[in-house]
Amino acid sequence: MTTPTPKQQLNTQFALIAQALASPQRLEILDYLAQTERSVEELSQLASLSVANTSRHLQTLKQSALVNVRTDGKRRLYRLAGDDVVQLIASLRRTAELHLAEVERLAHTYLTNKAEMEAISAEELLARIGRDEVTVLDVRPAAEYAAGHIPGAIHLLPEEVAERLHELDDSKTIVAYCRGPYCVYSFQMVQALRGHGITALRLQDGLPEWKAAGLPTQTTH
Repeated sequence: MTTPTPKQQLNTQFALIAQALASPQRLEILDYLAQTERSVEELSQLASLSVANTSRHLQTLKQSALVNVRTDGKRRLYRLAGDDVVQLIASLRRTAELHLAEVERLAHTYLTNKAEMEAISAEELLARIGRDEVTVLDVRPAAEYAAGHIPGAIHLLPEEVAERLHELDDSKTIVAYCRGPYCVYSFQMVQALRGHGITALRLQDGLPEWKAAGLPTQTTH
C-alpha cells in the first residue's frame, strides 16, 4: 500500500471538518452554540432531536474539534471551540448564496418581504451607535441576550412591541438583530415596528458574526 503524501494526510484532516459540517442537524446545533453554551438536553429541545441523537452529533463535532465541553456539576455544557467556527459557517453560507439558486429561493419564501427589509452592516451600525443615532434591539431569547449582546442593546421580543412601545425613542432609527442573517425574529421585529410607524432596520448578520469580527459585547449578570 502506498503511503499517503503529507499533502494527502493534511487533506484527510481537512476532510474531517467538512464531514462534521455535512449534516443539517449539526449545522443547526452549531447555530445554537454560537449564541451561548448549552447542555445536551437544551440542544435536544431546540433542535427537536432525541437526547441520544443530539449527543451523537455533539460527539462528532467534538471529535472534529469544532466544539468544546466542560462539566458543571452533573451537567456537560458544550460551546463552540472558537469564533473561527462562526466565520467558517459564515463562509459556507456565503458560498452557498453565490452558487446555489435554491438558497435564494428558500430565503425569499422563508423570510417574508426579505427584499424590502433593508439591512445595515456591522461597521455602519457601530458608526451610528458612536453618533448616538440608533436604538439597538436584541430580539433573541433572554438567556442568549444575558450571555452576550451589543453594548447598550435593549432586549425586546417582537410580541412585546405593543406593550413596550413607550420605552423606545422614536426620534432614532431602531436596528434589530438576532441569531444570524436567516433568523426570523429580526424580520418580525422590523415588521412590527414599521406597523407602528417607526423607522426600523435589521442588522445584516447576527450577534455571533458581530462577536467573531472582534466588535464589543457585554453580558448581563
